[in-house]
Amino acid sequence: MDFKATTYPIIHEPRWPAFVAMLAASGVYLALPKPLSVGPTWALPSITAVLLVPILALDYYRRYRMARFLTMIANTIITLAMIASLALLVKGIPEHLQTPRALLRSASALWLTNILVFALWYWKLDAGGPLKRANPDTAGKSSFLFPQMLSGQDRNSSWQPNFVDYLFLAFNTSTAFSPTDTAVLSRVAKLGMMLQSLISLMIVVLLAARAVNIL
Repeated sequence: MDFKATTYPIIHEPRWPAFVAMLAASGVYLALPKPLSVGPTWALPSITAVLLVPILALDYYRRYRMARFLTMIANTIITLAMIASLALLVKGIPEHLQTPRALLRSASALWLTNILVFALWYWKLDAGGPLKRANPDTAGKSSFLFPQMLSGQDRNSSWQPNFVDYLFLAFNTSTAFSPTDTAVLSRVAKLGMMLQSLISLMIVVLLAARAVNIL
């Protein structure tokens, strides 16, 4: 008896949610007070917007490798800016340089940026990125095991995570300090989630400590 292999169409994931998140992550930087920003507050959003122009053009013309390279550069810049601002926040809290309102705004901005930045990293790096994830041959190489991947139903056999799934994962990691319904498989992904949880926990602890005048 002959069995024909079931094939599923390769559906290319739209990139615009990730690009919007990238702009949002850099735009949140505008909410930070000047002492917490590295350089002018408008510099990071401007650099990100300038990089997105060739990224969108390269993606449109299917020059995915170069688009991926520029996306990694943009996300690296946003990540370094976030870490630098967090270090300045930690340094300034004992000196009470910010008003309570400014402190709350700064911590909220960094907490939100932390979610967006790591969602972008998970989305871009997991199983080689969105383009490779669309290939059925790379289905078993994901660093994350989403619940839909465990389903044996035919309608879910071609399911692939998109940016919203990684955003949900990053949000849970920053709020619950765990991936909740998604299993983390690779060591690199585990280290990334540990770093994200540590940053989120640091922000929460600093706010709590400042609120009760410990620092």
